Amino acid sequence: MKRRFAGLKWFPLPLAGCLLAGFLLVGCRAPLPNTLATHDSSRWQKTIAAFQAMDATNRPPENCIVFVGSSSIRMWKTLAADFPGRPVVNRGFGGSQIADSVNYAEELITSCRPRQVVIYAGANDISAGKSPELVLGDFVALVKKIRQGAPRARIAFISVAPNPARWAQVERVRQLNSLVRDYCARHRCAFIDVFPLMLGADGLPLPDIYVADRLHMNPKGYAIWRQAVEPYLK
Repeated sequence: MKRRFAGLKWFPLPLAGCLLAGFLLVGCRAPLPNTLATHDSSRWQKTIAAFQAMDATNRPPENCIVFVGSSSIRMWKTLAADFPGRPVVNRGFGGSQIADSVNYAEELITSCRPRQVVIYAGANDISAGKSPELVLGDFVALVKKIRQGAPRARIAFISVAPNPARWAQVERVRQLNSLVRDYCARHRCAFIDVFPLMLGADGLPLPDIYVADRLHMNPKGYAIWRQAVEPYLK
């Protein structure tokens, strides 16, 4: 059955219904998959309890800047000295994945009532075999969790860094960084791209910015991060 009106040709009704459904699907993005339903964060209970005990005796300052994520945050021992005059709080816990920060977001992040949250995580996720799309889904979940508990906090993500020890994973790291960059551009998050700053003219990681494990940074590496991050700390 077809309909005509004022000289205009109408699609057959079943076809029109299919087109309408297609328009609705395009207009409504499907939720991104994530690993929250399967990820076990119980190994971090003692670490989180230690943070809470520290906060009980030494409350984070009002309107602080929380740095959260994996070992590259935990090992940033010069964080306060690198950003003098700014109320930075280190909430790094080595070996963690983004889903761990989601599961403990209240204890680690929003309970501090931060004005800004700077995230570095994702490398361990890729190393554990998660796809870049799944890691992006975990990051989106973390952004939503932060905005629920600290709606005024600005959010910045430090791109996953290149390193010699995991260079075989570099293409998945590049893909993850691209996905997160695109998401940040569309959802009012800052994307701090340290990846190209850590490469030499040959396109490989600078050899003198890592400690002996070729995974974590030495002071030269953190100096690169300090210069990259500082402009984003308003």
